[in-house]
Amino acid sequence: MEKMCGKKGAPGAALVILAVFLALFAGCRGKSSGPVEGGGPTGKIVIYTSMYEDIIEDMDAALEKQFPNCDIEFFYGGTGALQAKIAAERDSGRLGCDMLMVAEPSYSLELKDYDMLHAYKSPQASALDFDYDAEGYWYPVRICNMVLAYNPEKFAKNSIPNSLYDFAYDAGVRGAISMSNPLTSGTAMAAVTALKDAYGYEYFTALGRQNVMVESGSVALTKLETGECKVIMILEESVLKKREEEGSKLEVIYPTDGTIIIPSTIMTVSEAWSANKNTAAAEIITDWFLSPEGQANIVAGWMHSARAAFPTLPYDGIPTAEIKANNMPVNWENCYRQREEIRTKFEEAVTSRR
Repeated sequence: MEKMCGKKGAPGAALVILAVFLALFAGCRGKSSGPVEGGGPTGKIVIYTSMYEDIIEDMDAALEKQFPNCDIEFFYGGTGALQAKIAAERDSGRLGCDMLMVAEPSYSLELKDYDMLHAYKSPQASALDFDYDAEGYWYPVRICNMVLAYNPEKFAKNSIPNSLYDFAYDAGVRGAISMSNPLTSGTAMAAVTALKDAYGYEYFTALGRQNVMVESGSVALTKLETGECKVIMILEESVLKKREEEGSKLEVIYPTDGTIIIPSTIMTVSEAWSANKNTAAAEIITDWFLSPEGQANIVAGWMHSARAAFPTLPYDGIPTAEIKANNMPVNWENCYRQREEIRTKFEEAVTSRR
């Protein structure tokens, strides 16, 4: 699914003509994008992102208030859809965006290899608690966690898998487990990369034998509520959101063999590739997202802050430090370099069996 959201332009041919005239006039005066004298950015910025749409709407409102002189527009799509869109745009010689906020770092590594990113050393970087590109090509902006979840009103916690390993090998939940699709979801791709590195490709074979259902998180949560699923692999934020907004009794299980921590990244497209050639504004927006104020908006969206010792947690979430103390690491180079191989192996072992 893809969607644009942001400030709406005024209708009418006269205004369009006026806008073109003003743009041409500004071009004659020199570069017009970037910060105004008061320190706020101007011009236009388009951000491609895989964040949930309702969270984007809240972010959009916060950015409009913070930067009223900058037209900031979000384009939403799943990771697979965004990668396909960017690949097509790359062939045309220019992207349709100026910034990206994607699911995990491996795609940032790829775009950096293609020399499509703008390096910027943010003053907020020293406050971050997770790795970032030393040259400033990308930063972690939100922390997602791949966990397990169950329904205590249907099943006892000690009767279902509490580890990611048992999720694939416990015959007692065969045909009653669900996960997202790594062929389309960046966070799911990160998760299966970590699981492959930890347990080998045999883990995919085991998932196939389990008849795991591969579907969206919203569908999986519904099946958890009805009892059709006994346990699901899902992002922590999806469960926390449901608990706060709907009073759901569904509970998170932080896997005993380690939560898979997925730092979602923010990056700026280089001016040679960007839609609006407005890196000055993108730098200011990057700083805001990494600042305490920007991170408060992230946490309000049920994700963990990328900053060290951030004073608030997502609703019903456990401390980030506790999650970091027992995590299953992701090799981001493997997630990038072995992406097609991992997707093919998963498809052969899991999705083609259904």
